[in-house]
Amino acid sequence: MNLITSLQLLKNMGFRYVKYRIRHEVEKRTGKLKKLHPVNPEFKYFINCDTWKSNISSFVVNPKDEISSIKNYSSYGKEFTSKVINGELIYFNYEWKNIGIDYDWITNPESGYKYDINKHWSEIQDLSQDAGDIKYVWEKSRFTFLLTIIRNDFHNDQDNSEYVFNQIEDWIDKNPINKGPNWRCSQEISLRIINWCFALHFYKKSPSLTESRWEKIQNVIYWSLHHVYHHIDFSRIAVRNNHAITETLMLSLSELLFPFIPETKLWSQKGRAWFEQEIDYQIYNDGTFLQFSMNYHRVVIQLLSFGIALSEINNKPFSKNVYDKAYKSLNFLYQCLQEENGFLPNYGSNDGALFFPLSDTNYRDYRAQLNTLHKLLVGEHLYSDRTLTEDSNWFVSKINKSKYDFKKLEKKFGCLSFNDGGYYLLRENSSFTFIRCGNHKDRPAHADNLHVDIWVKGINILRDSGTYKYNTDSETVSYFTGSASHNTVMVGKNSQMLKGSRFIWYYWSQSLGAKWIETQNDFVFEGKISAFRFLNKKAVHQRKIIKSKLDLVWKVEDELMNLNSYPKIQLWNCDNHNLEIESIENGKILDITDKSGLYSDYYGAKEHGNSKIIEFQDKVITTLKYKNEN
Repeated sequence: MNLITSLQLLKNMGFRYVKYRIRHEVEKRTGKLKKLHPVNPEFKYFINCDTWKSNISSFVVNPKDEISSIKNYSSYGKEFTSKVINGELIYFNYEWKNIGIDYDWITNPESGYKYDINKHWSEIQDLSQDAGDIKYVWEKSRFTFLLTIIRNDFHNDQDNSEYVFNQIEDWIDKNPINKGPNWRCSQEISLRIINWCFALHFYKKSPSLTESRWEKIQNVIYWSLHHVYHHIDFSRIAVRNNHAITETLMLSLSELLFPFIPETKLWSQKGRAWFEQEIDYQIYNDGTFLQFSMNYHRVVIQLLSFGIALSEINNKPFSKNVYDKAYKSLNFLYQCLQEENGFLPNYGSNDGALFFPLSDTNYRDYRAQLNTLHKLLVGEHLYSDRTLTEDSNWFVSKINKSKYDFKKLEKKFGCLSFNDGGYYLLRENSSFTFIRCGNHKDRPAHADNLHVDIWVKGINILRDSGTYKYNTDSETVSYFTGSASHNTVMVGKNSQMLKGSRFIWYYWSQSLGAKWIETQNDFVFEGKISAFRFLNKKAVHQRKIIKSKLDLVWKVEDELMNLNSYPKIQLWNCDNHNLEIESIENGKILDITDKSGLYSDYYGAKEHGNSKIIEFQDKVITTLKYKNEN
């Protein structure tokens, strides 16, 4: 890192971030983190199992035999449960892997690398070429698979409580407190405890929940919360995204979930204040989200659903602002959703996360999760199909609606502008156009400003190529996070921002203005960004998109200014052969080159796709025409 990029980092991330990163590094090197998070700590015991079981459940779900929801036979749940019990696991809601019935919880099933369980978590690298992507180790330790087993046991009248508690106990025995990779991330710790709570309450009356198991579980719960509380600055300052929301929510709910732990009174008080601060900061006033990612925004939707539901059950609702931001978030994602399949643009970082898989829907289908928060806030379902409403039954069964009044959402047609986040939408009867043109006051993950997504009848004919993996070779990471995998322009081989290490970009692109104009025959978008400033500090990319009201035709005008000496290309990532493309510059028809591209619908999955490349000098006008065979 040279002086210029160091100054860029300070300008972009702020002094608070840089100061904390230095402090954190000092704490690691001096051993302070080890003292704050001790190994072989005092065993904590607060309440015996029978006493805990006798308490009235204040969780979102009741014990199995007290649930009044309608049962629906689930072949998926039965097959899923059978596979998991026999040693398989689905990774990132896409790929099944056989990891064996005696999986050790610390071996990466993709790379075969086994982490050192004797190392303190602060000595574990989360980015290692030899180890591969640590998310493959974290995936089972999140225990999201328990929720599908719980659903199976309810709908199919089975009892796998012994297997469930055996898995929890096995994890505890093989992951000593504050040792190994599974104590590395406070968000993973928080999710694990929440998912254990689902199992503890659903199987509350099961004889498989023995006193000896309960003793182990409450000890780990205590030290998990201790870890999250004493490392919360990392997520609130260094990361500040969905990690911070997850962890502060966990702390805020800790007293409701574990009132028998004395420290939770303080942890909950602090956590609630932090959580409300994070929601206020991270969700912009128009409902868009600071991570510029559809899937991470859904993560927040699920966390809000869980947090609002549990706090209301216990008569301790969050502030009105949390509800307002939740409703606005819900509206933004709903306006981006394709009703044909529930899909949204595969936009922004997508790590395969679905924290609470409580329906049989496809991972790319957002309807079930949006419906749950809508039911909670409005008191009405967005959808009537049982497959889409089941998720809400696990969250909202004890609540008719929230304490505040919100109107039922309606799909809006025509032009929509979400100026705070920098999203510009156009919905017509058979098509949907999604454009990004935003300012960055928070860290961008992808170099995708002025990207355009186009959908026709639920089919993504111009797509975002996705994310693939966070830890893979640098060329692949640069492709998926860079401008090449988006429908925008590049200058030579340069993305619109300068790539740094990991999740860092320098010279953030910034919107210089964006707006919709409606004429008698067209919808017209005009947007301008400051980009490629590492090549010329005055460089500007201007894009105009003219969408015909009469046909499935989009005319895109791209002009790059103050970059005269550089070659330029316009990119279209499209796999649909019904799309006709013609490009013109200065009255001359330009050549269009087919190039093999990549795309990733699911984390860890990579496929070859088709890209169109158009070389131009300064200004290119491209017409995109969809030939509707129907």
